Amino acid sequence: LKPRATRRLGSCSPQRRAAEAMAGEKKQIAAGAAKAKKAAKKTKQPVRLYAKGVILGYKRSKSNVYPTCALLKIEGVLSKEDTKFYHGKRVAYVYKAKKEVRNSRFRVMWGKIRRPHGNSGMVRAKFRKNIPPRAFGASCRIMMYPSSI
Repeated sequence: LKPRATRRLGSCSPQRRAAEAMAGEKKQIAAGAAKAKKAAKKTKQPVRLYAKGVILGYKRSKSNVYPTCALLKIEGVLSKEDTKFYHGKRVAYVYKAKKEVRNSRFRVMWGKIRRPHGNSGMVRAKFRKNIPPRAFGASCRIMMYPSSI
């Protein structure tokens, strides 16, 4: 067996060690600059101009169902007072259809938030056409217009 060549510690000259240390610092600075550029790019992402919500079902009692009035739960809204901001705002239920119309398979059903429902942040919404039951549990978009502020 041949003995392996081992490198002795401290065999480098002090100038070479200093050069290697500077090269390492330059790499760290370059990496920091790259991270700063990435952070700058992250801030340029598009801003979501709607609140997320979920369609829960129709307004109903034990035996009666009112399909003209849909119940929605808005993300981050937990009280009756919080719902006041959303009164009159437009709601969009975006869904995918089989048949393509005007080069798109996505369709939208529009509605409007009418009033609160209960004390825990639910709202009632009326859509132009009644929401189909397959939309229950699906997400919807609560647009930030028309503004009352």
